[in-house]
Amino acid sequence: MKHGAPIDHFDVRVAEDLEFDVIQAMLAELAGCPSSEKRAESLVPSKDRIWVLRRLQETDEMRRIRSGGHGFPLLEFDELGREIKLLSVRDSVLDETGFRRISTASRIMNTVLEVLAQSDDPWPRLEAVLEGQEPNTELIEAIDAVFDAKGNIRDDASPALSQIRGDMVTVRRKINRAFLRAMKSVQERGYLADIREGFVQERRALAVISSYKRQVSGAALGSSNTGSVTFIEPGACIPLNHELEMLRDDERKEIRNILRELTRNIRRHLPAIKGYQRGLTELDWIATRARLASKLDGSLPQIRKKPGLHLLSAFHPLLQLTNKLAGKETLPQHVELHRKQRMLVISGPNAGGKSITMKTVGLLQMMIQSGLLVPCHNASEVGIFDAILPDIGDHQSIENQLSTYSYRLGRMRHFLNVADAQSLMLLDEFGTGSDPELGGALAEVFFEELYDRGCFGVITTHYANIKTRAAKLPEAFNGSMLFNRESLAPMYQLEVGQPGSSFTFEVAEINGIGGKLIERAKGKLDKRRVELDGLLGDLHKEKSKLAKLTNKQLRAELEAEKAIAEAERLKEAMEDKERNLNTQFDALNTARVRSTKLTQFVDRFQSGKPNKGLLEEVKTYLAKEKARQEEHAQRGKAKNKAQTKRRPNHQSNKIVVGSLVRLRSGQERGDVVEVKGDMITVMFGAFKTKVKRNQLTWLR
Repeated sequence: MKHGAPIDHFDVRVAEDLEFDVIQAMLAELAGCPSSEKRAESLVPSKDRIWVLRRLQETDEMRRIRSGGHGFPLLEFDELGREIKLLSVRDSVLDETGFRRISTASRIMNTVLEVLAQSDDPWPRLEAVLEGQEPNTELIEAIDAVFDAKGNIRDDASPALSQIRGDMVTVRRKINRAFLRAMKSVQERGYLADIREGFVQERRALAVISSYKRQVSGAALGSSNTGSVTFIEPGACIPLNHELEMLRDDERKEIRNILRELTRNIRRHLPAIKGYQRGLTELDWIATRARLASKLDGSLPQIRKKPGLHLLSAFHPLLQLTNKLAGKETLPQHVELHRKQRMLVISGPNAGGKSITMKTVGLLQMMIQSGLLVPCHNASEVGIFDAILPDIGDHQSIENQLSTYSYRLGRMRHFLNVADAQSLMLLDEFGTGSDPELGGALAEVFFEELYDRGCFGVITTHYANIKTRAAKLPEAFNGSMLFNRESLAPMYQLEVGQPGSSFTFEVAEINGIGGKLIERAKGKLDKRRVELDGLLGDLHKEKSKLAKLTNKQLRAELEAEKAIAEAERLKEAMEDKERNLNTQFDALNTARVRSTKLTQFVDRFQSGKPNKGLLEEVKTYLAKEKARQEEHAQRGKAKNKAQTKRRPNHQSNKIVVGSLVRLRSGQERGDVVEVKGDMITVMFGAFKTKVKRNQLTWLR
């Protein structure tokens, strides 16, 4: 499959910065054949949206068909490159291994085609990979006519071979009888050693006591290590063994003829064999990607037509694997970049998760554009970027006498030359490495220039001027990593809308720095800077308190909603019971009246007389009763319809992941992050809770 146009400016440094090289290595380990391993090692993200979408769909289809009980075969085959080369050469002959490989490939391909043809589910992308392939039994039948199930040449592969092997059986029997007679004779004469016999030079020999070796007729083939035993081929067996060798030579020649003829027959199917190589290696590459998706709990997000991203419940795949092995929880991230909010500046404490959040965005984007499924909710939406430009980590070079700051200036020069509205920037610790005031000013200019280019970006920084600039620019926005001021611990959750404090002194306190030293450090700072950082910290603290109050309010609203729902249920049950009782009472009363009336009619009936007037009266009564029943039924329908109209339409059946909803009993709005049947998980700000579908109103 031809690769789509690669993203611009991709190199080893870009891959290493975002740990894409680790993903490549994982893919290579999961590869089933050498071709897939090479493709994994050389994998490059693409900027071709159609190519990306098809590769993602292939991967998703392969994962589903392998795990869905469809009988899709294991792709355990050897590549056919060597066999294809030999078959392309006139008068060449394949060996037994080559035929076995071709037979295996043909069987696997036939099974794959059968599974796809018989499946009730559509597999358009996998079928496209195998376009032009047809089931082929001729190859298998031709090879099976020569080889048995164990891969050995069959005795009846040709009449001549059958005759030769029959003669070999006869000669072996003669050799065995002659050997046993000779052994009996030598043993009776007392010349035979305790071990009796052995194999020397692939021939069966008598183990004769060396002092008697001249008393035994035959050819001496060798002796034991001590020299006490001489191995002698009995004289009667020598001509028979010679005859057997001649038959073996005839067998080798006939097998060569058989393989030559089979190769000539198989060569007619060379196009199909090339198709096996092409189709199976492509399927294995897709299966390799599917195995990685299963390992990383990957999903297929929606692919946008324009650059941007909206990641829901996204995880950094490598961090998630590491934490899973250590038994630790990994918190999901929710990140959105679109044309009106395209540059996110993340601030907050060190070790609070800024870099991981940024790397999560970059690595997942790079994986998606490589056709790899990623660990996020499948309601996530991702666009395609022409370039992914990261600057992450410390890149000092002693060899080139290059400092971190010099390196970063070089990278920034490169970014300023190439960045545009189709680029995704990922800049870690933006502006650091130089004098804070001077470096901050230069970083602000860089930030403005990148912003003016229209590019997308996630930037982490401690610089206040960058945070301030992001707040003023209409298409940039701040985000902060939450920090618990009470426990002095990072919460590893991104909150957008405001910059974060670095919590420098709080982090120092966590790491055991004494209070006096911290106070001295505060005294050396500009008073306004300390106050600003303190205000940011206080703002986080107040927001945390507000979040707790909001959470309490939400819980109260949920409990109230449950109580209201239960009360409404009880009320409806009582009303239903009352209606049923009234209906039963009315029915009983009506039946009693009818019974009395009918009894009167019966009493007035005169046997043997026409009773014409009475019959007309009965008909009139029955017609009135029927009309009354129909009118009663219509009133009941109208009442039910009016009750239905009075009920508000909450459209809860529309609720899916990503929906905006609110509690029916309150005004608080939240985003749906998970749907399991009628149980909905909703994020109300930083508060996540599970709510029944019938307690929510769908907004959009």
